[in-house]
Amino acid sequence: MTKQFKLLILNLIQLLFLLPTTNAFAHNLSYNPLLISSQFKSKILDVSIHDDFRDREIPIRVYLPSKKSPVPVILFSHGLGGSRRGNTYLGLHWSARGYIAIFLQHPGSDDSVWKNVPINRRLKTMKKAASIQNFLLRVKDIPIVIDQLKRWNISKKHPLSGRMDVEHIGMSGHSFGAVTTQAVSGQTNRKGKQAFTDRRIKAAIVFSPSSPRRVKNPERFFSKVKIPWLLITGTKDLFPIGNATIKSRQAVFPALPLGDKYELILHEAEHSAFTDRALPGDKIQRNPNHHKVILAISTAFWDSWLQNNLAAKVWLNGNGPHSILEKHDSWKKK
Repeated sequence: MTKQFKLLILNLIQLLFLLPTTNAFAHNLSYNPLLISSQFKSKILDVSIHDDFRDREIPIRVYLPSKKSPVPVILFSHGLGGSRRGNTYLGLHWSARGYIAIFLQHPGSDDSVWKNVPINRRLKTMKKAASIQNFLLRVKDIPIVIDQLKRWNISKKHPLSGRMDVEHIGMSGHSFGAVTTQAVSGQTNRKGKQAFTDRRIKAAIVFSPSSPRRVKNPERFFSKVKIPWLLITGTKDLFPIGNATIKSRQAVFPALPLGDKYELILHEAEHSAFTDRALPGDKIQRNPNHHKVILAISTAFWDSWLQNNLAAKVWLNGNGPHSILEKHDSWKKK
């Protein structure tokens, strides 16, 4: 029995004792991860972080909640050819729910790869950017950003001063950003070492996960993942760059150890379903319910594991997800 599960049981027992004298049970029943204030307007802050050691500039976009006291932080790593300006729907919703959402931009595998490149050469250029060199740059960006956030948090003059709960940091990313997220959140390398794991990350959401290439037993890469993981993919989640297949994306969840691990598979969701807009080459019309499901389940996941919200845990581990899923979507937990 995991520590988190024991805590959940304890909280449920406490909740039962509270029923006669408080409205805790009613509050739990009314938990809605999609609910945001109609008056909320996210404040966006664009800044850059300089890594002196690598002489590397890391642009970030910060979505700020209305709350000024310390709140948990969520990091997001974009896919190949993306930027800090992508996945706006996530940043806006997560900040409206009370998180500081920070979207990184990784030079070398960002939109500079394809901008000003003739259309007929873009795919070749993108493939070249999907390199081990850029992977290493990406995974090293994450601790640099966290280090800087901690410095800003205690700096009286910075706009983020005192606003971040840096003891509760979530990591997320899509596609190449998913590879980045997996590496810094517990995945091991071929030598069995967690070479890039940052222990300051407390939970992770992986959009379009993937298992290492040409591997028969992915368990060796994921058995040491200790923190809660939420995997989100689709039945049509393919990309023309890299060797990821539907099978390899869905091979990650069974390879994870028991305890606070979740998998959402959206029916007929293509690779672009997790981004703001369709991509060239998409064959299926986007399903508007996909973003609704993503926002609800991701929010309940963050509320559960970054804020230890009992109502969110009951929703996430109970019938909450099924209340918004469509018939052929898949939801698993272990």
